[in-house]
Amino acid sequence: MNQVNKSNLEFNSDELERYSRHILLPEVGESGQQKLKESSVLCVGCGGLGSPLLIYLAAAGIGKIGIVDSDVVEKSNLQRQIIHSTECIGKPKTSSAKKRILEINPHCKVKIFNTSLTSKNALEIISQFNLVCDCTDNFEARYLINDASTILDKAIIYGAISKFEGQVTVFNLTRNSPNFRDLIPEAPPKNLLPTCSEIGVMGILPGLIGLIQATEVIKIIASIGEPLDGRLLVVDSLKMKFKELKLVKDKERETPIKLGEYTQLHDETESLIDSISVERLKYLLNTTPKKIFIIDVRSKIENKINSIDGSTLIPLDNLSDKIEIEKIKEISLKKELYIHCKSGERAKKAILILKKYGIYAKNITGGIDAWLRESYSE
Repeated sequence: MNQVNKSNLEFNSDELERYSRHILLPEVGESGQQKLKESSVLCVGCGGLGSPLLIYLAAAGIGKIGIVDSDVVEKSNLQRQIIHSTECIGKPKTSSAKKRILEINPHCKVKIFNTSLTSKNALEIISQFNLVCDCTDNFEARYLINDASTILDKAIIYGAISKFEGQVTVFNLTRNSPNFRDLIPEAPPKNLLPTCSEIGVMGILPGLIGLIQATEVIKIIASIGEPLDGRLLVVDSLKMKFKELKLVKDKERETPIKLGEYTQLHDETESLIDSISVERLKYLLNTTPKKIFIIDVRSKIENKINSIDGSTLIPLDNLSDKIEIEKIKEISLKKELYIHCKSGERAKKAILILKKYGIYAKNITGGIDAWLRESYSE
Protein backbone atom coordinates (compact mmCIF):
# COMPACT_ATOMS: atom_id res chain seq x y z
CA MET A 1 0.00 0.00 0.00
CA ASN A 2 1.19 3.50 -0.82
CA GLN A 3 2.59 5.48 2.09
CA VAL A 4 0.89 8.77 2.93
CA ASN A 5 2.79 11.85 1.82
CA LYS A 6 2.64 13.93 4.99
CA SER A 7 3.42 17.13 3.08
CA ASN A 8 0.30 16.68 0.98
CA LEU A 9 -2.40 16.17 3.58
CA GLU A 10 -4.44 19.18 2.56
CA PHE A 11 -7.73 18.82 0.70
CA ASN A 12 -9.46 21.55 -1.25
CA SER A 13 -12.74 22.94 0.08
CA ASP A 14 -14.85 20.66 -2.12
CA GLU A 15 -13.03 17.56 -0.90
CA LEU A 16 -13.21 18.62 2.75
CA GLU A 17 -16.96 19.00 2.51
CA ARG A 18 -17.38 15.87 0.41
CA TYR A 19 -15.39 13.64 2.78
CA SER A 20 -16.23 15.42 6.04
CA ARG A 21 -18.16 12.49 7.53
CA HIS A 22 -15.16 10.24 7.00
CA ILE A 23 -12.69 12.78 8.34
CA LEU A 24 -14.80 13.23 11.48
CA LEU A 25 -14.24 9.57 12.35
CA PRO A 26 -11.18 9.35 14.63
CA GLU A 27 -10.30 5.98 13.09
CA VAL A 28 -10.11 7.57 9.63
CA GLY A 29 -9.37 11.27 9.98
CA GLU A 30 -7.45 13.28 7.41
CA SER A 31 -4.62 10.77 7.23
CA GLY A 32 -6.99 7.89 6.49
CA GLN A 33 -8.81 9.91 3.88
CA GLN A 34 -5.49 10.80 2.30
CA LYS A 35 -4.68 7.09 2.04
CA LEU A 36 -7.94 6.59 0.17
CA LYS A 37 -7.12 9.50 -2.12
CA GLU A 38 -3.67 8.10 -2.91
CA SER A 39 -4.87 4.53 -3.40
CA SER A 40 -5.72 2.66 -6.57
CA VAL A 41 -8.25 -0.18 -6.84
CA LEU A 42 -8.99 -2.48 -9.77
CA CYS A 43 -12.47 -3.92 -10.17
CA VAL A 44 -12.66 -6.93 -12.48
CA GLY A 45 -16.27 -7.04 -13.60
CA CYS A 46 -18.78 -4.18 -13.37
CA GLY A 47 -21.98 -6.16 -13.19
CA GLY A 48 -24.00 -7.03 -10.11
CA LEU A 49 -21.11 -7.04 -7.63
CA GLY A 50 -19.04 -4.36 -9.32
CA SER A 51 -21.90 -1.85 -9.51
CA PRO A 52 -22.38 -1.10 -5.77
CA LEU A 53 -18.67 -1.60 -5.13
CA LEU A 54 -17.67 1.03 -7.68
CA ILE A 55 -20.33 3.49 -6.57
CA TYR A 56 -19.18 3.40 -2.95
CA LEU A 57 -15.47 3.40 -3.77
CA ALA A 58 -16.03 6.54 -5.84
CA ALA A 59 -18.05 8.16 -3.06
CA ALA A 60 -15.38 7.22 -0.51
CA GLY A 61 -12.72 9.07 -2.48
CA ILE A 62 -10.55 6.31 -3.93
CA GLY A 63 -8.04 8.20 -6.05
CA LYS A 64 -7.72 5.83 -9.00
CA ILE A 65 -10.26 3.22 -10.04
CA GLY A 66 -9.70 0.64 -12.76
CA ILE A 67 -12.49 -1.33 -14.43
CA VAL A 68 -12.12 -4.49 -16.52
CA ASP A 69 -15.14 -5.77 -18.42
CA SER A 70 -15.88 -6.71 -22.04
CA ASP A 71 -19.68 -6.85 -21.88
CA VAL A 72 -22.33 -4.38 -22.95
CA VAL A 73 -25.31 -3.34 -20.85
CA GLU A 74 -28.44 -5.46 -21.36
CA LYS A 75 -31.94 -4.72 -20.11
CA SER A 76 -31.89 -7.83 -17.88
CA ASN A 77 -28.81 -6.39 -16.11
CA LEU A 78 -30.72 -3.41 -14.72
CA GLN A 79 -32.50 -5.47 -12.06
CA ARG A 80 -29.25 -5.59 -10.05
CA GLN A 81 -26.45 -3.76 -11.90
CA ILE A 82 -27.36 -0.38 -10.46
CA ILE A 83 -24.42 1.61 -11.82
CA HIS A 84 -25.97 1.33 -15.29
CA SER A 85 -29.13 3.04 -16.54
CA THR A 86 -31.71 2.37 -19.23
CA GLU A 87 -30.07 4.84 -21.60
CA CYS A 88 -26.85 2.78 -21.41
CA ILE A 89 -28.38 -0.38 -22.88
CA GLY A 90 -26.16 -1.59 -25.71
CA LYS A 91 -23.17 0.45 -24.54
CA PRO A 92 -19.97 -0.99 -23.01
CA LYS A 93 -20.32 -1.53 -19.27
CA THR A 94 -16.92 0.08 -18.68
CA SER A 95 -17.87 3.41 -20.24
CA SER A 96 -21.28 3.35 -18.56
CA ALA A 97 -19.64 2.76 -15.17
CA LYS A 98 -16.99 5.43 -15.75
CA LYS A 99 -19.65 8.01 -16.58
CA ARG A 100 -21.56 7.27 -13.37
CA ILE A 101 -18.41 7.28 -11.21
CA LEU A 102 -17.41 10.73 -12.45
CA GLU A 103 -20.95 11.99 -11.83
CA ILE A 104 -20.61 10.83 -8.23
CA ASN A 105 -17.07 12.07 -7.71
CA PRO A 106 -15.17 14.09 -10.33
CA HIS A 107 -12.00 13.83 -8.21
CA CYS A 108 -11.66 10.13 -9.10
CA LYS A 109 -9.40 9.06 -11.92
CA VAL A 110 -10.97 6.20 -13.85
CA LYS A 111 -9.08 3.87 -16.17
CA ILE A 112 -11.16 1.45 -18.19
CA PHE A 113 -10.13 -1.78 -19.89
CA ASN A 114 -12.88 -2.74 -22.31
CA THR A 115 -11.62 -6.31 -22.59
CA SER A 116 -11.63 -9.62 -20.80
CA LEU A 117 -8.83 -10.36 -18.37
CA THR A 118 -6.54 -12.98 -19.93
CA SER A 119 -3.25 -14.65 -19.14
CA LYS A 120 -1.67 -12.27 -21.67
CA ASN A 121 -2.84 -9.00 -20.08
CA ALA A 122 -3.57 -9.84 -16.42
CA LEU A 123 -0.14 -9.11 -14.97
CA GLU A 124 0.18 -5.82 -16.86
CA ILE A 125 -3.27 -4.60 -15.82
CA ILE A 126 -3.21 -5.74 -12.18
CA SER A 127 0.30 -4.37 -11.58
CA GLN A 128 -1.05 -0.82 -11.98
CA PHE A 129 -3.22 -1.02 -8.84
CA ASN A 130 -2.84 -1.52 -5.09
CA LEU A 131 -5.84 -3.82 -4.57
CA VAL A 132 -7.94 -6.09 -6.77
CA CYS A 133 -11.69 -6.69 -6.40
CA ASP A 134 -12.91 -9.97 -7.86
CA CYS A 135 -16.44 -9.24 -9.07
CA THR A 136 -16.50 -11.95 -11.73
CA ASP A 137 -18.85 -14.89 -12.15
CA ASN A 138 -16.73 -17.74 -13.51
CA PHE A 139 -13.90 -19.96 -12.35
CA GLU A 140 -11.56 -19.12 -15.23
CA ALA A 141 -11.47 -15.47 -14.23
CA ARG A 142 -11.23 -16.21 -10.51
CA TYR A 143 -8.20 -18.51 -10.85
CA LEU A 144 -6.55 -16.06 -13.22
CA ILE A 145 -7.10 -13.12 -10.85
CA ASN A 146 -5.89 -15.22 -7.94
CA ASP A 147 -2.69 -16.42 -9.60
CA ALA A 148 -1.78 -13.05 -11.14
CA SER A 149 -2.40 -11.25 -7.84
CA THR A 150 -0.36 -13.86 -5.96
CA ILE A 151 2.56 -13.39 -8.33
CA LEU A 152 2.32 -9.61 -7.93
CA ASP A 153 1.70 -9.78 -4.17
CA LYS A 154 -1.66 -7.98 -4.40
CA ALA A 155 -4.57 -8.50 -2.03
CA ILE A 156 -7.92 -9.60 -3.48
CA ILE A 157 -11.34 -8.68 -2.15
CA TYR A 158 -13.50 -11.59 -3.29
CA GLY A 159 -17.26 -11.73 -3.68
CA ALA A 160 -19.60 -14.38 -5.08
CA ILE A 161 -23.37 -14.78 -5.37
CA SER A 162 -25.94 -17.42 -6.32
CA LYS A 163 -29.73 -17.12 -6.06
CA PHE A 164 -30.18 -15.88 -2.45
CA GLU A 165 -26.72 -16.55 -1.01
CA GLY A 166 -23.37 -14.80 -1.20
CA GLN A 167 -19.80 -14.98 0.06
CA VAL A 168 -17.10 -12.42 0.83
CA THR A 169 -13.50 -12.77 1.95
CA VAL A 170 -10.05 -11.25 1.52
CA PHE A 171 -7.27 -13.21 -0.17
CA ASN A 172 -3.49 -12.64 -0.31
CA LEU A 173 -3.49 -9.87 2.28
CA THR A 174 -0.25 -11.17 3.76
CA ARG A 175 2.15 -13.95 2.83
CA ASN A 176 0.37 -16.17 5.37
CA SER A 177 -3.11 -15.42 4.02
CA PRO A 178 -5.16 -18.02 2.15
CA ASN A 179 -6.07 -17.49 -1.48
CA PHE A 180 -8.84 -18.65 -3.79
CA ARG A 181 -7.19 -22.03 -4.35
CA ASP A 182 -7.42 -22.67 -0.60
CA LEU A 183 -11.18 -22.13 -0.84
CA ILE A 184 -11.67 -24.12 -4.06
CA PRO A 185 -8.52 -26.06 -5.01
CA GLU A 186 -9.94 -27.26 -8.33
CA ALA A 187 -12.85 -26.08 -10.44
CA PRO A 188 -15.81 -28.43 -10.82
CA PRO A 189 -16.73 -29.48 -14.38
CA LYS A 190 -17.92 -26.38 -16.19
CA ASN A 191 -20.99 -28.04 -17.65
CA LEU A 192 -22.32 -28.69 -14.12
CA LEU A 193 -22.23 -25.05 -13.04
CA PRO A 194 -25.51 -23.12 -13.32
CA THR A 195 -25.38 -19.43 -14.23
CA CYS A 196 -27.54 -16.52 -13.08
CA SER A 197 -29.36 -16.65 -16.40
CA GLU A 198 -30.31 -20.26 -15.61
CA ILE A 199 -31.26 -20.09 -11.95
CA GLY A 200 -31.73 -16.35 -11.35
CA VAL A 201 -30.46 -14.11 -8.57
CA MET A 202 -32.24 -11.87 -6.06
CA GLY A 203 -31.61 -8.31 -7.22
CA ILE A 204 -30.46 -6.90 -3.89
CA LEU A 205 -28.02 -9.73 -3.15
CA PRO A 206 -25.08 -8.47 -5.26
CA GLY A 207 -25.71 -5.06 -3.72
CA LEU A 208 -25.33 -6.52 -0.25
CA ILE A 209 -22.19 -8.50 -1.11
CA GLY A 210 -20.68 -5.67 -3.16
CA LEU A 211 -21.10 -3.26 -0.26
CA ILE A 212 -19.29 -5.64 2.07
CA GLN A 213 -16.49 -5.86 -0.50
CA ALA A 214 -16.31 -2.05 -0.59
CA THR A 215 -16.17 -2.00 3.20
CA GLU A 216 -13.19 -4.35 3.17
CA VAL A 217 -11.40 -2.20 0.58
CA ILE A 218 -11.78 0.94 2.70
CA LYS A 219 -10.69 -0.84 5.89
CA ILE A 220 -7.58 -2.28 4.27
CA ILE A 221 -6.52 1.00 2.65
CA ALA A 222 -7.20 3.11 5.74
CA SER A 223 -5.63 0.46 8.02
CA ILE A 224 -8.66 0.24 10.30
CA GLY A 225 -10.71 -2.60 11.74
CA GLU A 226 -10.24 -6.31 11.10
CA PRO A 227 -10.32 -7.42 7.46
CA LEU A 228 -11.90 -10.72 6.44
CA ASP A 229 -8.45 -12.27 6.15
CA GLY A 230 -8.74 -16.02 6.73
CA ARG A 231 -12.49 -15.65 7.29
CA LEU A 232 -15.21 -16.43 4.74
CA LEU A 233 -18.43 -14.54 5.42
CA VAL A 234 -21.46 -16.44 4.11
CA VAL A 235 -24.74 -14.55 3.71
CA ASP A 236 -28.21 -16.11 3.44
CA SER A 237 -30.50 -13.25 2.39
CA LEU A 238 -33.74 -15.26 2.70
CA LYS A 239 -33.13 -16.01 6.37
CA MET A 240 -30.96 -12.89 6.77
CA LYS A 241 -28.32 -14.90 8.54
CA PHE A 242 -24.57 -14.42 8.47
CA LYS A 243 -22.09 -17.14 9.31
CA GLU A 244 -18.31 -17.15 9.29
CA LEU A 245 -16.05 -19.97 8.16
CA LYS A 246 -12.33 -20.18 8.83
CA LEU A 247 -9.94 -20.36 5.87
CA VAL A 248 -6.38 -21.60 6.24
CA LYS A 249 -3.50 -21.28 3.79
CA ASP A 250 -2.22 -24.55 2.34
CA LYS A 251 1.50 -24.17 2.99
CA GLU A 252 2.26 -27.18 0.81
CA ARG A 253 0.94 -25.45 -2.32
CA GLU A 254 3.62 -23.83 -4.43
CA THR A 255 3.27 -20.14 -5.27
CA PRO A 256 2.76 -19.72 -9.02
CA ILE A 257 5.63 -18.09 -10.90
CA LYS A 258 3.81 -17.69 -14.22
CA LEU A 259 0.29 -17.77 -15.56
CA GLY A 260 -1.12 -20.79 -17.36
CA GLU A 261 -4.14 -21.23 -19.59
CA TYR A 262 -7.46 -20.49 -17.93
CA THR A 263 -10.01 -21.01 -20.72
CA GLN A 264 -12.59 -23.78 -20.48
CA LEU A 265 -11.29 -25.01 -17.13
CA HIS A 266 -12.31 -28.62 -16.52
CA ASP A 267 -14.83 -28.56 -19.37
CA GLU A 268 -14.26 -32.17 -20.33
CA THR A 269 -17.33 -32.21 -22.58
CA GLU A 270 -16.07 -29.53 -24.96
CA SER A 271 -14.43 -32.02 -27.32
CA LEU A 272 -17.64 -34.07 -27.49
CA ILE A 273 -19.79 -31.26 -28.86
CA ASP A 274 -19.97 -29.87 -32.38
CA SER A 275 -20.92 -26.23 -32.88
CA ILE A 276 -22.08 -23.83 -35.54
CA SER A 277 -21.59 -20.06 -35.66
CA VAL A 278 -24.58 -17.75 -35.87
CA GLU A 279 -23.26 -16.43 -39.18
CA ARG A 280 -23.23 -19.93 -40.69
CA LEU A 281 -26.65 -20.74 -39.20
CA LYS A 282 -28.17 -17.61 -40.76
CA TYR A 283 -26.76 -18.65 -44.12
CA LEU A 284 -28.34 -22.10 -43.81
CA LEU A 285 -31.66 -20.58 -42.75
CA ASN A 286 -31.63 -18.48 -45.90
CA THR A 287 -30.62 -21.32 -48.23
CA THR A 288 -32.06 -24.54 -46.76
CA PRO A 289 -34.58 -23.53 -44.05
CA LYS A 290 -36.64 -26.73 -44.32
CA LYS A 291 -33.68 -28.86 -43.30
CA ILE A 292 -33.15 -27.05 -39.97
CA PHE A 293 -34.82 -27.42 -36.58
CA ILE A 294 -33.75 -25.05 -33.79
CA ILE A 295 -34.47 -25.86 -30.14
CA ASP A 296 -34.37 -23.18 -27.44
CA VAL A 297 -33.60 -24.79 -24.06
CA ARG A 298 -34.00 -21.62 -21.99
CA SER A 299 -36.92 -20.89 -19.68
CA LYS A 300 -40.34 -19.68 -20.84
CA ILE A 301 -39.75 -16.17 -19.51
CA GLU A 302 -36.41 -15.89 -21.35
CA ASN A 303 -38.06 -17.08 -24.56
CA LYS A 304 -40.78 -14.44 -24.19
CA ILE A 305 -38.14 -11.70 -23.96
CA ASN A 306 -36.37 -12.68 -27.17
CA SER A 307 -36.10 -15.70 -29.46
CA ILE A 308 -34.81 -16.88 -32.82
CA ASP A 309 -37.60 -16.83 -35.40
CA GLY A 310 -38.86 -20.33 -36.07
CA SER A 311 -37.20 -21.89 -33.04
CA THR A 312 -39.07 -24.29 -30.73
CA LEU A 313 -38.99 -23.87 -26.97
CA ILE A 314 -38.14 -27.01 -25.00
CA PRO A 315 -36.71 -25.96 -21.60
CA LEU A 316 -33.69 -27.95 -20.48
CA ASP A 317 -35.61 -29.53 -17.58
CA ASN A 318 -38.15 -30.93 -20.03
CA LEU A 319 -35.53 -33.00 -21.82
CA SER A 320 -35.99 -35.66 -19.16
CA ASP A 321 -39.52 -36.20 -20.51
CA LYS A 322 -39.68 -39.34 -22.67
CA ILE A 323 -42.44 -37.92 -24.85
CA GLU A 324 -40.30 -34.89 -25.70
CA ILE A 325 -37.33 -37.15 -26.44
CA GLU A 326 -39.37 -39.25 -28.83
CA LYS A 327 -40.62 -36.15 -30.64
CA ILE A 328 -37.07 -34.82 -31.00
CA LYS A 329 -35.80 -38.21 -32.17
CA GLU A 330 -38.44 -38.32 -34.90
CA ILE A 331 -37.60 -34.79 -36.02
CA SER A 332 -33.85 -35.57 -36.06
CA LEU A 333 -34.47 -38.25 -38.72
CA LYS A 334 -35.62 -35.57 -41.15
CA LYS A 335 -33.86 -32.39 -40.05
CA GLU A 336 -30.58 -31.15 -38.61
CA LEU A 337 -30.91 -30.16 -34.96
CA TYR A 338 -29.37 -26.98 -33.54
CA ILE A 339 -29.60 -26.11 -29.85
CA HIS A 340 -29.27 -22.71 -28.20
CA CYS A 341 -29.63 -21.08 -24.80
CA LYS A 342 -28.42 -17.68 -23.64
CA SER A 343 -24.68 -18.11 -24.15
CA GLY A 344 -24.07 -21.82 -24.73
CA GLU A 345 -23.73 -23.72 -21.45
CA ARG A 346 -27.27 -25.06 -21.16
CA ALA A 347 -27.23 -25.96 -24.84
CA LYS A 348 -24.14 -28.12 -24.25
CA LYS A 349 -25.91 -29.91 -21.40
CA ALA A 350 -28.91 -30.51 -23.64
CA ILE A 351 -26.73 -31.92 -26.44
CA LEU A 352 -25.12 -34.39 -24.03
CA ILE A 353 -28.56 -35.49 -22.81
CA LEU A 354 -29.78 -36.02 -26.38
CA LYS A 355 -26.61 -37.90 -27.22
CA LYS A 356 -27.51 -40.54 -24.62
CA TYR A 357 -30.65 -41.23 -26.67
CA GLY A 358 -28.73 -41.45 -29.94
CA ILE A 359 -29.80 -37.98 -31.07
CA TYR A 360 -27.18 -35.77 -32.72
CA ALA A 361 -27.37 -31.98 -32.41
CA LYS A 362 -25.05 -29.00 -32.75
CA ASN A 363 -24.55 -26.11 -30.34
CA ILE A 364 -25.18 -22.59 -31.62
CA THR A 365 -22.01 -20.85 -30.47
CA GLY A 366 -22.71 -17.94 -28.15
CA GLY A 367 -26.45 -18.67 -28.01
CA ILE A 368 -29.08 -15.97 -28.28
CA ASP A 369 -26.54 -13.38 -27.13
CA ALA A 370 -24.38 -13.99 -30.21
CA TRP A 371 -27.49 -14.13 -32.42
CA LEU A 372 -28.65 -10.72 -31.21
CA ARG A 373 -25.19 -9.18 -31.56
CA GLU A 374 -25.01 -10.41 -35.13
CA SER A 375 -28.50 -9.03 -35.83
CA TYR A 376 -27.56 -5.60 -34.41
CA SER A 377 -24.42 -5.47 -36.56
CA GLU A 378 -26.29 -6.04 -39.81
